[in-house]
Amino acid sequence: MIRKLSVLVLLMITLSSFIMLKKDKPVFYIIGDSTVRNGDGSSRNTQWGWGSFIADYFDTGKISVRNLAIGGRSSRTFITEGRWDKIVADLEKGDFVIMQFGHNDGGPLDDTARARGTIRGIGEESKEIYDPITKKQEVVHTYGWYMRKYIREAKEKKAIAIVCSPIPRNDWRDGKVVRSSDSYSKWAKEVADNEAAYFIDLNNLIASKYEEIGPDKVKPFFPADHTHTNLDGAKINADIVINSLREIKSLKLKKFFK
Repeated sequence: MIRKLSVLVLLMITLSSFIMLKKDKPVFYIIGDSTVRNGDGSSRNTQWGWGSFIADYFDTGKISVRNLAIGGRSSRTFITEGRWDKIVADLEKGDFVIMQFGHNDGGPLDDTARARGTIRGIGEESKEIYDPITKKQEVVHTYGWYMRKYIREAKEKKAIAIVCSPIPRNDWRDGKVVRSSDSYSKWAKEVADNEAAYFIDLNNLIASKYEEIGPDKVKPFFPADHTHTNLDGAKINADIVINSLREIKSLKLKKFFK
């Protein structure tokens, strides 16, 4: 009898510990590069990413917002550095993962400076290289291959994947913002469509907003270069992200907004 009681108590303790380990609310994960989170997110260099302002729109008593984007990363290196694996380990049913990569994917595959590039496109091509940064052999895949990996592994954990095309740079031609509609924006959409993930065309939406504002007023949003926004620019981009999320009725995020 005593032995049976001991086993029952042990089972109850184990169950209680498991329940305590479960998150008490879903998590909205944000991953990407410096246009999503610049530096440590404190704007010490006057540059901000749009992800730094997403939490302002949510009731964080109902949902946690974790901006885990980091500057300089591509769809490849965010994975090879182990950052994605740590997120996957914590993902649970009902969590959200919004992702934006592409700005750094066009670099070299194996240069001695960063070695962060991916193969162009969304196919299954790959190339084995020696990475001079990690000093290891590595098989490099296409941009689409890495994006599929994020989506599929999020879905395996019953989380909701949201793909964003990269925000546009402050590049203008004939009065229009140059879009990446024949490259990363196109590929991001194709992967999202093929994998039945949600998609936000930030590249086109933000470019259209900049054109509405005009090049002279947009220029101050980019104090250091043509890629990284200041506070005002990042807030405009964050607002577009949130408005896009609100418009996706099936996403069921409404109850988490302020």
